[in-house]
Amino acid sequence: MPSAAFRYPIGIAPGDIDHMGHVNNSVYLKWVQDAVVRFWETVAPAEAVHRHLWVALRHQIDYRRPAFLDDLVVADVIADRVAGARAMFTTVIRRGEEVLAEVQSTWCCLDAMSRRPARLARDVASRFLPER
Repeated sequence: MPSAAFRYPIGIAPGDIDHMGHVNNSVYLKWVQDAVVRFWETVAPAEAVHRHLWVALRHQIDYRRPAFLDDLVVADVIADRVAGARAMFTTVIRRGEEVLAEVQSTWCCLDAMSRRPARLARDVASRFLPER
């Protein structure tokens, strides 16, 4: 991941483990949701965080390796681009240097009051987009 990646530590709970003894695939979606939202809350101004919500429109997940209960796992998130009210993110879930999953996701920014799509101000979007 580029140096602009936001690193989000992931805790694995016993309830995340499925009948096969590893983290259930559905848990990865929760990790991505948590990581992207925390990224937004960390880099956006408090006023923008208060005025906007994010909803996931699409996730494409490539599972590479299973995760287990005692693994130390992180999610590296990078905002790839913003187009209108949509933002595209890449999240790579890792155990050390080993990639467990790669996720491409598209999110829609909503006005917190009206729940309608809302474009981000350019100065807000520039806070989390990588420098090109």
